[in-house]
Amino acid sequence: MENYYAVLNYTDTHENDNDHIMVKIQLHGEKESVTINAMIDSGATEDFIDREVCDKHGIMMIKAKNARDSYLADGKPSAMGPVTHMTKVPMDISSHRELATFQVANLQNHEVILGMPWLREHNPTIAWNNKRIRFNSERCTTWCLKSSPIAYAVPKDEALEDNLLTRFSMVQAKKGQKTKNGPTASDLSVRVKKLSAETRVPIKGTPSAAGHDLYANEGTNVPARRQPIVGTGIAIGLPHNTYGRIEPRSSLAVKHRLTPNAGVIDSDYRGEVKVVQANLGDQPYRVEKGDRIAQLIIETSTT
Repeated sequence: MENYYAVLNYTDTHENDNDHIMVKIQLHGEKESVTINAMIDSGATEDFIDREVCDKHGIMMIKAKNARDSYLADGKPSAMGPVTHMTKVPMDISSHRELATFQVANLQNHEVILGMPWLREHNPTIAWNNKRIRFNSERCTTWCLKSSPIAYAVPKDEALEDNLLTRFSMVQAKKGQKTKNGPTASDLSVRVKKLSAETRVPIKGTPSAAGHDLYANEGTNVPARRQPIVGTGIAIGLPHNTYGRIEPRSSLAVKHRLTPNAGVIDSDYRGEVKVVQANLGDQPYRVEKGDRIAQLIIETSTT
């Protein structure tokens, strides 16, 4: 498996799916508590939390004395830049509670990564094949546990989908109009469905990005002065009184004169999201599967 997340300094590249599992955790921020899925990864040299998760749920960040450069597992510099903050936050895994320490990073594919520092500190027994975690170290049985020492992993696809709902929830789209019973659940979140196993879900390039990047789910030739349709492999359910707007990526527009056409998604549309990719230039362009081709921005509707 290719290692997509950034690490501090150097570590080994992931070679298989047997060195990591997903587990449901609960973080208790100053604003609220949030339940998401974390990756337990024996190949990660640090414990990470996504900056957007901290901002959104009131998890206080502490500025580090010295910024630390970040690199991908192959030794190349990471696009997330230097790590400048850390955080300490109460964390539950089943009945196991601790005050967890994380490096704050701009993660793109996960919300929380529990790496070797966490594994060394708690020394859980992990049955990697049947995805079961047992907290049976002296530290955990003395200080961390409230009841059963066993936690069960979450299937990876299910975990990533759950995290996507959490990441999209109340992002960009404002809460809908309140009824006498309060706002409806559909007003609060964007639902995303993967239409194929290899589909890449939308992500934000940085915490302050206006939109979520959309990825091509197929390779497509884009001839000069033409506008083929490129599938993304996802379907979305938008909150009431919102719509989705498909906008160009600046790099494609400037370098290759590629821009989406017909870029509005109504809140009741449930089909596959597709991008009408117009080539305004004089040179053909090849979109490869997995390329970022546009960005999705969710806005409130006044009509």
